[in-house]
Amino acid sequence: MGRIQIAGLVVLACCLLAFPAFVGAQQASPGAEKAEKRAAAPKAELQAKQATAQVAADSGSYIIGPEDVLYIYVWKEENLSRTVPVRMDGMISIPLVDDVKAAGLTPLQLKELLLAKLREFVDTPDVTVIVTEANSYKVYVQGEVRTPGVIRLRTETSLVQLIVLAGGFTDWADRKKITIIRKEGGKESRIRVNYNKIIDGDEGHPDIILKSGDIVIVPN
Repeated sequence: MGRIQIAGLVVLACCLLAFPAFVGAQQASPGAEKAEKRAAAPKAELQAKQATAQVAADSGSYIIGPEDVLYIYVWKEENLSRTVPVRMDGMISIPLVDDVKAAGLTPLQLKELLLAKLREFVDTPDVTVIVTEANSYKVYVQGEVRTPGVIRLRTETSLVQLIVLAGGFTDWADRKKITIIRKEGGKESRIRVNYNKIIDGDEGHPDIILKSGDIVIVPN
């Protein structure tokens, strides 16, 4: 047998030996791919919710309130991760820790509270709190603005910023006699505001940070 024929047989034998391994790898790859997708799914879901939350609320300053919707993500604990509404009593329900007071806290404060409670049941828990629907922080604008009505706010908002969100004043607005009606602790107060002096930078008339439930009236 010539050298060329021997070399050809050697190459053929190597190919035959390698073929089963190649086939096995090809057969295993779909399963491995599915496993990778399953492992990546929770992370991808969290990233999508975080992207949505960027327009829903600022985690640093937003105060959670009734009717908000939160996504609680507990790393590697699918049974604990879930979307939860904030009830009218300000509570949310989470497995293991039962009811937790969420209203009045920022997402970061709620995260720390949940971490403290979950440490009794989970080793080194990692929690993320995302406001997916910011429904509680809303004010009402009446009178001489271009788009009066209910305005839902995402972050801490001042009167000047609110007027912009309401489309600005109409031509008949009396900017010197704006009234903010505010209810706190069962009592109602009325705050008189001269918008022009705020814009002029008058130190005696600072811009006012609005609170949820405020009613802003712009007369003519």
